[in-house]
Amino acid sequence: MKAKIRILIAEPNYLVRKGIETLISEQPDFDSCPSVFNSKDLFSSMGLYHPDVIIADYNHFPEGVEILKNIRKKNTDARILIITDPKNKSEISRALELGACSYLLKECDQEEIIEAIYKTAQNQNFFCSRIVDHLVFQEKEELQSNSSSCGGLTITEREIEIVRLVAEGLSNKEIAEKLFLSAHTVTTHRKNIMSKLQVNNTAGLVLYAVRNDLLGPNKFLFS
Repeated sequence: MKAKIRILIAEPNYLVRKGIETLISEQPDFDSCPSVFNSKDLFSSMGLYHPDVIIADYNHFPEGVEILKNIRKKNTDARILIITDPKNKSEISRALELGACSYLLKECDQEEIIEAIYKTAQNQNFFCSRIVDHLVFQEKEELQSNSSSCGGLTITEREIEIVRLVAEGLSNKEIAEKLFLSAHTVTTHRKNIMSKLQVNNTAGLVLYAVRNDLLGPNKFLFS
């Protein structure tokens, strides 16, 4: 029998917390741990229930985004899914740096949240498209309420690895040899990645890698 995904909700807002609880209760593959609304209960519940996924809105905790650092210290196995209100670019980047696996806005719909939970449990990154647009393409500091729609976007670890190698200047053949894949498979991955990121050339992939710090400190583009 397939094990259920254990989910711990850390959300100080009562209505939001109850809404997520209801959503989870309707999914046969999900098992909700008792929800918490403060950091003390969060860390206690992590030790008791060993969740696979922690859904958190750090914005409403006194520690702010830094609470993610303590979550990672307490439980390195749990994957963190952020569901919050629009934030500035630097704070989103900081949340990802501190260990958030996936990032949604509270305006995202039920299907996106469910998919994000599945992907996060599999240790795959899932971002709504407004978050990706903000981090990769937009120079404005604040997300605007009338900007692009909030659709789901999944970037797998393999795809991130390929983006990194493309940005380092490797050809499809070189990437295939390095990752023990066929050149055809790498080409297919690149097409899928470009479709997801809504870019139409290598420069767009390089921009994504730069903006998301995928390049090592000693790597130079196309050297």
